Amino acid sequence: MKVSFPPAPEPEVEAAEAGRLLFAGPVDFVKGVVAMDGLPPADRPEVCFAGRSNVGKSSLINALTGRKGIARASNTPGRTQELNFFALGDRGYLVDLPGYGYAQAPVAVVQKWQALLKQYLAGRPNLRRAFALIDARHGIKPVDHEIMTLLDRSAVPFQVVVTKADKIGRGALQQVLAQIEGELQKHPAAYPELVVTSSEKGEGIPTLRAIIEGLTAG
Repeated sequence: MKVSFPPAPEPEVEAAEAGRLLFAGPVDFVKGVVAMDGLPPADRPEVCFAGRSNVGKSSLINALTGRKGIARASNTPGRTQELNFFALGDRGYLVDLPGYGYAQAPVAVVQKWQALLKQYLAGRPNLRRAFALIDARHGIKPVDHEIMTLLDRSAVPFQVVVTKADKIGRGALQQVLAQIEGELQKHPAAYPELVVTSSEKGEGIPTLRAIIEGLTAG
């Protein structure tokens, strides 16, 4: 049976305000982790962001938090080479994962941090949801299926966040959303709503904030 993946609706006023307040509060960089034994205690809910190198992950985190430099944005793919943990006050962790796919780094370094990524996704008990970032200009590519299959096998629910939606026209965007919907039929762990965003324009940011607030509540 085909699953529908509509864009997430605008949040209700109360949910939008709760999301705004969460990210208006303290958001602090905790640590960068290069090995599993360096993970902070799994004592609070956690969400993570995964995506191909240069998908706009750092820019999205900066837009969510309203802090321009909290996640270093770079035009060099593969700059994030560790798991970067940010505390949302005492409510939860937001985790910026290493970019996968092409990266300007030595092969051994790439292999090491991608092995860490797989270990993290398979073994983090407090991980509530992964957000899989997909560039609106490219849609889902084969390398995205690799990480999504890993999430399926790890029983980690994931939700696709479409980035850079302002970079293409509305007609082209609808075609990409249809492609994403078709590709997600292959992944049982996919959450049946997309979040369409533009970090530059602020599109979809209140929706994503509200979703994260709900996942880290209580």
